[in-house]
Amino acid sequence: MRLGFGTRLLFRFGLLWAVLWGLGALGAYLVLRQGLVRHLEEQLLLDAARVAAFYRQGETGRVAATGGTEITLYDYQGRPVLPPDPLYRVPAEAVAGATSEPRLYRGPGFLAAYADAGVGVIAVAQGTGFIEEAAGAAARALGAFLLLGLVLGGALVYLQARAASAPLEAAAREVERRGWENLEPIPYRGPDDELARIVHRFNALLAELRSARERERAFLDEVAHELFTPMSVLLAELERGELAAARESARHLLRLSEDLFALARGDLARTLEPHLLDLREVARAVAREFPGVATALPDKPVWTVGDPDRLRQLLRNLVANAVRAAGAGKVRIQVGEDGSGPWLRVEDRGPGIPAELLPRIFERYQKGPRGRQGLGLAIAQEIAKAHGGEIRVRSEPGNTVFEVRLPGLEEE
Repeated sequence: MRLGFGTRLLFRFGLLWAVLWGLGALGAYLVLRQGLVRHLEEQLLLDAARVAAFYRQGETGRVAATGGTEITLYDYQGRPVLPPDPLYRVPAEAVAGATSEPRLYRGPGFLAAYADAGVGVIAVAQGTGFIEEAAGAAARALGAFLLLGLVLGGALVYLQARAASAPLEAAAREVERRGWENLEPIPYRGPDDELARIVHRFNALLAELRSARERERAFLDEVAHELFTPMSVLLAELERGELAAARESARHLLRLSEDLFALARGDLARTLEPHLLDLREVARAVAREFPGVATALPDKPVWTVGDPDRLRQLLRNLVANAVRAAGAGKVRIQVGEDGSGPWLRVEDRGPGIPAELLPRIFERYQKGPRGRQGLGLAIAQEIAKAHGGEIRVRSEPGNTVFEVRLPGLEEE
């Protein structure tokens, strides 16, 4: 059975836990052994001091070993006197250096404390075998406890890992099972933890992809609709021999193609061909394309530096949007200049733009009040920004104004 990432991670933590537990058990064994040795050393030193003091008081006699402890009296040359053949013997060189202050000697399998007793050197010794037995028994108990803990802990870690990673593994299997066209949310039934946040974020990305695909479909539908109508009219006019009308339909198709290319490239700033121009001429040229649209132009020129074709495209998109909303007879183009620089305005007396749409009116593929998938406003805003300007909009029922602000000649 293949384990998931979460399961493997928990097993790594379990292994680390086992290693730490083993180190702790080893440390406990060493501490226990060292503690027993230290306790025995302290007891032997104390006993040696007491026995040496007993002898110095002149009370001599044979002292037998009891309870595993052996007391031996040595002469100053290091020869044992009582008993003559001790079980635990301290070397002569150690005995020769004895003083009234007890000293320790660590022999093979025993510990001894010795001191000058006035009549010789007294030594109190005891074997350390019981310490090794006690520490070994403790080590075996700790080992058995560790083994049992590892088995139980491993089982618990495995079960916990399986339970923790089961929701994520189910989500992973669901992702593997699906095809590219299925962008529905991945079901997740688990705790609200880090894994849940990963799945929720993945579902959010799927929702964004679904929205992008829906926008793409709507955009293609709109493009197909926009192209179908003028192409049908153009074909009919060519069949009737009306070349002037056919030219107008061809211009409309050309403008639509320019809009689509501009939106796709996103490189307006690199393709501008700026000239010194009068914004009144831009307004007059666009107004001629929309019979019935009024103009309000000043007597003096309003100069700016810009690309004439792109600025006409910008104004044409704004006027076309206003004509669709209100009709040509309710649309007016204005040109002017103030302390902030030159401006263009397109005003209509249509139904207005809903307040909830205003913040997104210049976004690509944003649907307008009538459900159309608009491109013109997005392109117009890009052209304005490429010229260093911007488009502002305010709207209420009966009055909608799009204002294009452009840099003045001093700024240029």
